[in-house]
Amino acid sequence: MLKDYEFQKIEIVPDIEECLGNAKINLSKKQMLLKDKKLPVVVLFEGWGVSGIGTTLGKVIQNMDPRFYAVETMNKISDEESRKPFLYRHFLRIPENGKVTFFDHGWMNEVTTQYLHKDLSKKDYKKRIDSIQKFERTLVDNGYLVIKFFFHISKDDQAKRMKRLLKDKNTKWRISKEDLWQNKHYDDCLEVYDDYLDQTNQSYAPWYVIDATNKKLAQLQVLEVLMGHIQNRLDFDKGDALLIENPFELREEIDLNAIDLSVTINDGDYKKELKKCRKKLRELHNVLYRKKIPVVIAYEGWDAAGKGGNIKRVTSGLDPRGYTVYPIAAPDKGELNRHYLWRFYKRLPKDGHIAIFDRTWYGRVMVERLENLCSENDWQRAYNEMNEFEKELYDWGAIVIKFWVQIDNQTQLERFTDRQNTPEKQWKITDEDWRNREKWDLYEEAIVEMLHKTNTKFAPWYVLESVDKKYARIKAMKILISEIEKRLDEE
Repeated sequence: MLKDYEFQKIEIVPDIEECLGNAKINLSKKQMLLKDKKLPVVVLFEGWGVSGIGTTLGKVIQNMDPRFYAVETMNKISDEESRKPFLYRHFLRIPENGKVTFFDHGWMNEVTTQYLHKDLSKKDYKKRIDSIQKFERTLVDNGYLVIKFFFHISKDDQAKRMKRLLKDKNTKWRISKEDLWQNKHYDDCLEVYDDYLDQTNQSYAPWYVIDATNKKLAQLQVLEVLMGHIQNRLDFDKGDALLIENPFELREEIDLNAIDLSVTINDGDYKKELKKCRKKLRELHNVLYRKKIPVVIAYEGWDAAGKGGNIKRVTSGLDPRGYTVYPIAAPDKGELNRHYLWRFYKRLPKDGHIAIFDRTWYGRVMVERLENLCSENDWQRAYNEMNEFEKELYDWGAIVIKFWVQIDNQTQLERFTDRQNTPEKQWKITDEDWRNREKWDLYEEAIVEMLHKTNTKFAPWYVLESVDKKYARIKAMKILISEIEKRLDEE
């Protein structure tokens, strides 16, 4: 896209200022339509140093309502962000429905800069490209409009601009060491940028190369592209996203009907095993922290299956400074107005830390599916999206473990009745719990499909037989110990 690009000497039309003014006003009107239609928009500005990205961005948003857009400058990675997955800081900044986020550089700049400076191997660079393709696709599939601009100037033009800015003490600060390095290695950068644009130029998230030789014409190009894309989206319903066949290798299928729920442990063995597991987990947690290996533990299961008690025993063997438990309830307004994985991305642990989710992203294919809180296309597509999310965590270096806490229908009824009849336990039971019981068969059908489609080798499901809660607790702790030791052996 860039290597064959020919810069054109275009005459500036006399009424360019009038055209720009009208375009800005029209964009501000379309912004209000976006708000009314609850359409979220991601606009990515990438390009050469001193190509006028900041100036253009400032002009584009001039007439827009600042309550409904945000500008994110992504040049520096904070210490906190450096300890999270690659896409964490970008995913965190996606807009709510009806709002626009402008990225002043973003995931392209981060990846290409690291690759050019040999901070990323070719293998890892390709992995990042794959992650970006999936990231942009899942945004679009979940209702986002994604528009990407690359500001292009020649090597000579870049050098002239830097020379002019460096002469003035009031503007020399705008030239970074990276800008100077980029111009010196222009051809190398061009090769990498061109490859990146080719690999990430998709119909659902296209690249637009902006001739930034003339700043006013660049502004007009950007405004016209933005208005065109927004109007097209407003005129035509996006429709259902395509369902992608699951590309991940799955473990053997879990047959819930074959699970032996009669297994038990006596009190003496339970106390002995609990003490032993706590001691081992404490030791392993120190090693995880030293080696900066993150752990993500996901708990799903039937109501009253014993998830809370299980989590309590697992954490009893961990350093409280190194883990967080997240009880996941219905999404709040801000979470509901973003991609459904956003609220889980923002809760991911730092490297060396542990995040435990009491209910998870799998609500998409259970409660949201059965309560018609999302379309069938949404929940069918989610299996692959959640596998991709977990693969992203695994590639980052995380140990991902998923527990399904299993009980039978009669055990649940007995525990519900006990909660209802015991004053100090009544807070644990709600009308919704009783209502969900009536859908046991439908939930079971959804659970079987979920376990089948998401039981991957990099993020396996483990069934905890929890009619005997004590047995389930020890089993969970032993699985966690085994998975950590396995990773440490690989390390």
